[in-house]
Amino acid sequence: MPPFSGEPWSWKSKTGEDGQTDSLSHGGSGHLALGPHPDAVSPPSGARGTVPPPPGGPAKGGVQGQEEGPGGAYKSGDGESRSPACDPLGSKSRDPPYPPAATRYPPPATMVHWSAEEKQLITGLWGKVNVADCGAEALARLLIVYPWTQRFFSSFGNLSSPTAIIGNPKVRAHGRKVLTSFGEAVKNLDNIKATYAKLSELHCEKLHVDPENFRLLGDILIIVLASHFARDFTPACQFAWQKLVGVVAHALARKYH
Repeated sequence: MPPFSGEPWSWKSKTGEDGQTDSLSHGGSGHLALGPHPDAVSPPSGARGTVPPPPGGPAKGGVQGQEEGPGGAYKSGDGESRSPACDPLGSKSRDPPYPPAATRYPPPATMVHWSAEEKQLITGLWGKVNVADCGAEALARLLIVYPWTQRFFSSFGNLSSPTAIIGNPKVRAHGRKVLTSFGEAVKNLDNIKATYAKLSELHCEKLHVDPENFRLLGDILIIVLASHFARDFTPACQFAWQKLVGVVAHALARKYH
């Protein structure tokens, strides 16, 4: 075949007949025509060799909605029936493997029930906690593991490294203050929302603290308690304390909603 020169060229068909065209494009411009020829006649609908338009499904090789039987199979582009398990992209939306973070703990307005065992596990462990040491460690871990929280403590001085944070006296003092406040929840398990009403208003309207930090601090406290009281911090104890830090986080974030 000659190059795309736009010059007329000839060919010989299988029957031996000669033919000629004006150019490669059938349009005389020397460019390959991408559209149909003006003189071309469209074949009748349904004629062999034509490709009917897709029935409306997305480009997954088949049409969604044409289910077959209880298995929810669908027809692919080649006409074969396939179950949803064979669909790599998933023909239907799937639920996440775990609930969103906002639903893992009771919402602020929900009445929280504490069993006698949970109360005993919480108060029993709290009686062993050194508020000064555990509070200082919890706040220091928060600032080290989640460094963006340091912007709320810019007046604390040197926070340039883990060593500086751990040795910072202001961090230690404030950590003790924070954990002392957390002790109010232990004393008022049945009225946590009211216990932290004013503190929630302070953090929301004046300090403008991101409420996500309350959850992060609660998770950090769980780690600190587990490291200090490994033998006492059984799975049942962890469950009770994880429930408590979640309820406290919601109570502190109440004014944000």
